[in-house]
Amino acid sequence: MMRRILVTGASGFVGHALVSRLVALDNCQVIAMTRVNPGNPVSGAIYRPIGDLALQMHWPQELVGVDTIVHAAARVHIINDRSARSIHEFERINVTPSLQLARHAAAMGVRRLVFLSSIGVNGVQTGVATAFTETDKPNPHNAYALSKLKAERGLLEISAATGLELVIIRPPLVYGPGVRANFAALMHAVQNGWPLPLGAVRNRRSLVALDNLVDFILTCIDHPQATNQTFLVSDGQDVSSPELVRGLAHAAGVSARLVPVPPWALWAVAAVLGKREFMQRLCGSLRVDISKANKVLGWAPRISVEEGLRRAVVGIQRP
Repeated sequence: MMRRILVTGASGFVGHALVSRLVALDNCQVIAMTRVNPGNPVSGAIYRPIGDLALQMHWPQELVGVDTIVHAAARVHIINDRSARSIHEFERINVTPSLQLARHAAAMGVRRLVFLSSIGVNGVQTGVATAFTETDKPNPHNAYALSKLKAERGLLEISAATGLELVIIRPPLVYGPGVRANFAALMHAVQNGWPLPLGAVRNRRSLVALDNLVDFILTCIDHPQATNQTFLVSDGQDVSSPELVRGLAHAAGVSARLVPVPPWALWAVAAVLGKREFMQRLCGSLRVDISKANKVLGWAPRISVEEGLRRAVVGIQRP
C-alpha cells in the first residue's frame, strides 16, 4: 500500500534533505509543503506552495490520506534579535500554525506527527562534563527556543486529547551540504586560511550531521517505540572548537591556523561588541546525551563527525 508522508518546510536545509531520502523509499508518496515554489525541487515529490504558514487555512485538503507528518517548517533563530515584534513573529509562525496543523491532522486521521524542535528548549549551555537529557527542566534562552517549547506543550495536549501520535526531536546545531549562517562562515574562514583565535578554547559541543538527523527522523516516522516520546539527537561524538576547526581544515585539505588567545579575552571583546550570544555558540559548551535514542529506538549515528564535516565541505549528501 502506498503511504503518504507530508513534510512542511520541504525547501529548507533539513526539509529538502529529508524529502530526497523519502522519495527513494518504496511505496512512499511525499507531499512537500513549501512557502514558495522551490528553486531546486526533488524529483518524485508533490510540491504544494502555501505561502505564509500562519495564513494556511486548507490543511484538511492537503491531509487526505496522509499517514505521517514531519513538521520542519519554522521561523529560525536570529542572533541578537530581541525585539517585541520578533517574539510575536516567532509565536505567529512556530506556535499557532503547529497547533492548527495538529488539530486538523487528528481530525483527518493522520497517525503520527514528528515535530522538529530545538535543543534550545533545554537551554543554552552545559558544563564540559555534563549533558542535557530529555528529562531536564526546560530553560529556553530566547524567543525562538521559547516558541518551540510552547509548540511542544500545545502539541502534547492535542496528542493526549485526540490520540494523534507525537514525536518531538530536539537537535543541536545541524551541519552538512548547503549549511548557512555561522557554520558556513567558519568553513569559509578555514578554507581561506584565516587565523582563528580559538586555539586555547577547551569547550565541548554536540553537533548533528544532516545525514544523521535525517536518518533519525526516518527512524521516528516508523518506530513503534517512538510514540509520544521526546528525543535528543547528535553525532554522539562531542568536539571542541579547535577540534572542529582542525576537522574542517582536514576535510578541505588545508592547514588549520589556530591562535591561542585566552578565552577570557575573547569573552571581553564579545561583551564590548555585543556578541556574547555568538561567543557562547563558538566557545561555550553544549552537550547532549543520546542514550535514550539508542536504548528506546536502537538508533546510533550512521556517520562520524569526520565524515559529516567532509560531506559539508565537499557539499554532498548521501543516502
